[in-house]
Amino acid sequence: MKKEKDYVGDIAAIRSMMERTSKFLSLSGWAGIMAGIYALMGAYVAYVYFAFDPDEVTQVPSDEGIVLPKLIALAVAVLVLAIGTAIFLSYKKADKRGERIWNTTSRRLLINMSVPLVAGGILIFVLISKGLIGLVAPFTLVFYGLALYNAGNFTYAEVRMLGLMEIVLGLVGLCFIGYGLLCWAIGFGVLHIIYGIYIHYRYER
Repeated sequence: MKKEKDYVGDIAAIRSMMERTSKFLSLSGWAGIMAGIYALMGAYVAYVYFAFDPDEVTQVPSDEGIVLPKLIALAVAVLVLAIGTAIFLSYKKADKRGERIWNTTSRRLLINMSVPLVAGGILIFVLISKGLIGLVAPFTLVFYGLALYNAGNFTYAEVRMLGLMEIVLGLVGLCFIGYGLLCWAIGFGVLHIIYGIYIHYRYER
């Protein structure tokens, strides 16, 4: 009986070691929570202070043309804050676990995420140049969701589910352009917060 317990323990240890080497497990739940908060704040500023109306998809009105650079700056600020927080908290978590944040697995994760993100980024610039502002928020959700779905192969399985939900929200936003900003706030804000809380309580406590 004791030998069987030893075998089970050895198998569990080997499985854990293989998982640690094949998957990037230093993602912090708090990073998801903070990214969600940043996104909700950004959506609030865009809607209340910049009066962003995603229902306009054919051209950029004169007043929107003035606000557009501010909206882009706001989006960049939210992105930088989210990425910076994720890197900082992931580094702290990896250091606590005695791991390196930059390794073969994290490189594979980054490469697989970068393809849809770069393609989506190029498409977003094309849409902005054509004045199709209302399509920007839904397409960011779709391509971000594709990136997360790819990332699910190299980190927590829950990331893949989050990616699918982001894609669905993006498609809904494309069908109902007037609700594009709302879908964006739900996808990047609410879902990130829920995901972050789940990851924190399941894997980090």
